[in-house]
Amino acid sequence: MTANIGSRTAPGGILGFPVAPMDRDGRLDVNAFEHNVRFLVTEGLEAIFVACGSGEFHALSPQDYRSMVETALSVAGGKVPVYTGVGGNISQALELARISAELGAEGYLILPPYLIDAEQEGLYRYLSAIIGSTDLNAVVYQRDNCVLTLHTLERLLALPQLVGLKDGLGNMDLNIELTQTIGGRLSWLNGMPMAEVTMPAYVNLGFKAYSSAISNYIPHISRLFYNALLSGDEALLGELYRHVILPINAIRRQRKGYAVALIKAGMQIVGHPVGTEVRPPLIPVEEEHYRKLELIIKEAFERFPKPAAAPKEGSARI
Repeated sequence: MTANIGSRTAPGGILGFPVAPMDRDGRLDVNAFEHNVRFLVTEGLEAIFVACGSGEFHALSPQDYRSMVETALSVAGGKVPVYTGVGGNISQALELARISAELGAEGYLILPPYLIDAEQEGLYRYLSAIIGSTDLNAVVYQRDNCVLTLHTLERLLALPQLVGLKDGLGNMDLNIELTQTIGGRLSWLNGMPMAEVTMPAYVNLGFKAYSSAISNYIPHISRLFYNALLSGDEALLGELYRHVILPINAIRRQRKGYAVALIKAGMQIVGHPVGTEVRPPLIPVEEEHYRKLELIIKEAFERFPKPAAAPKEGSARI
């Protein structure tokens, strides 16, 4: 599932954001990362975004970053597009954009600038410098200290590399203004924490793509949810919310940083070899919360068994 932006194609559907497994020395466990990416590709996710928030972008070494991009591209093998995370200070962002282009990524997600709470003109200069630095597709991540007005986003539209905006802010007044003014010129991605919670409010605004954290361990639930949403199956949506989505989200909200740590915990529960350690300042999931997640995942498989081949009806509808 994709959106055509002129001659460019933007990612659509359910987007996979793999984690960054660690070895005993705190470096990237390449084998475990490869397993994570292969699982997402095999499960039919429409695009892979590496070294972003779930991939602990904040703490990766340059060597680990390059390894993640190389590995993801090798595993994906052109079956699905691979996007990278770039951001932080402008020098770092431009260097990571260059590496992404060098290695052959399809595009990158631009994360907020380091620390600075900037004026709109400053955000425009930051984003336009990164977007214009390569010919790769660019998606801007709207969140934290990178919140664009309509005027600023319209200025950035002069750059054909800009194909999408991912919203992690949740300001629906602003989302309506942006989507209804700009329309199909951009692909709109829901990037809220555990985006399944808010996706019903987003889909009617034109947000046809979303990042699914739970797809790292229960991707059939992500697909079941999205197909039910697109087909208007309110009964199934209600069951998924009551028994899986809202209970997991309740745990995620217990501690700062669980948006990342809880993914690794879920992956370990279902048998993926990624471990539960996260890089500081994040903290791993506490034992009580881990056990609660175990029970939710167990119930998810019992109530909603994984089919032999997960259908992708949602892809055909957009």
